[in-house]
Amino acid sequence: MHVIFILINTKPGKAFEVAEKVAKIEKVKSAYAVTGPYDVVACFKSEEPMADIKKIVSKIHEIEGVEKTLTMVAIH
Repeated sequence: MHVIFILINTKPGKAFEVAEKVAKIEKVKSAYAVTGPYDVVACFKSEEPMADIKKIVSKIHEIEGVEKTLTMVAIH
């Protein structure tokens, strides 16, 4: 099982709204508005990370207010 983190930059004032919408995406376990260089951090687990990353990141980029993402796969 792989753990994947997606860091999200949003337009100003959109972090909480984006976090709520990201949290509702299938397979996403959590999404939080955070302080620092990114506005939202999302996390999910996957047996097939490359296929799931493509699907989930595509859905995130469809959310109004999302500007860019950075995806990180945890190494065990």
